[in-house]
Amino acid sequence: MSAPFGCRAATVTARESHGAYVVIRCQDPTGPRPRPGQFYMLRTAERWGGGDGERPFLPRAFSVLRAHDHELHFLIEDVGPGTNRLCELEPGEELLLVGPLGNGFLAPREDRRPLLVGGGVGIAPLAIWQDELGPDPLAFLGFRDALHAHGAALLANPVVATDDGSVGHHGLVTDLLQNELEEVEVYACGPPQMLEAVRELCADRGVPAQLALESGMACGFGACFGCVVPTTDGYVRLCLDGPVLDASILRTAAPAGAGH
Repeated sequence: MSAPFGCRAATVTARESHGAYVVIRCQDPTGPRPRPGQFYMLRTAERWGGGDGERPFLPRAFSVLRAHDHELHFLIEDVGPGTNRLCELEPGEELLLVGPLGNGFLAPREDRRPLLVGGGVGIAPLAIWQDELGPDPLAFLGFRDALHAHGAALLANPVVATDDGSVGHHGLVTDLLQNELEEVEVYACGPPQMLEAVRELCADRGVPAQLALESGMACGFGACFGCVVPTTDGYVRLCLDGPVLDASILRTAAPAGAGH
């Protein structure tokens, strides 16, 4: 469903801590329900553009984590001026948003079961997708360490890998994927290098995959061409043609400049 024209205010209802992450909840009574995999452009109503060097200048793109009864949830990690402002939001303050934008996940092909693969804040669109699919789909989630692995609790029955071995499997989340590729369709979101590893593995095994790619975005409407990625049929803009793309059309899931 198309987003309403222009920016609108959403009142923050809660701020939750999940280890290294913050979940911001807000009421969006006038906006359409998002599809899993779609995103929003977010900024705060106050103190935006008033930080060091007047940063941040532009809104930030975030996949929606959950949507219930006109309440939207966003998963945020404080990694810079923009995310710092968003993480500071308190209940009663206003979040300015545009969305939902882009294209989300599609149902798995016939006779294939969904398998979810996420890394870091890339677990966000997988949570709302699991809400729609039900708790049964297997979810492999990768994190840097135990502090970040707190985010795994946002999904049902996850299998966790950490880079330092502090929680679950010691290694990459793609290690967990190796032996689970029979009759599945993979849905993945995370850092570009993780997505490229998923793309290559699925291509080698003939497994269909839908990848929610990350990219810095200035507008979210396709005007700036800042989020283009190479496909077998030329470049596409993630904000319009993605952020979810079929892995089979990608030349790479980790193009130059990808990520945040």
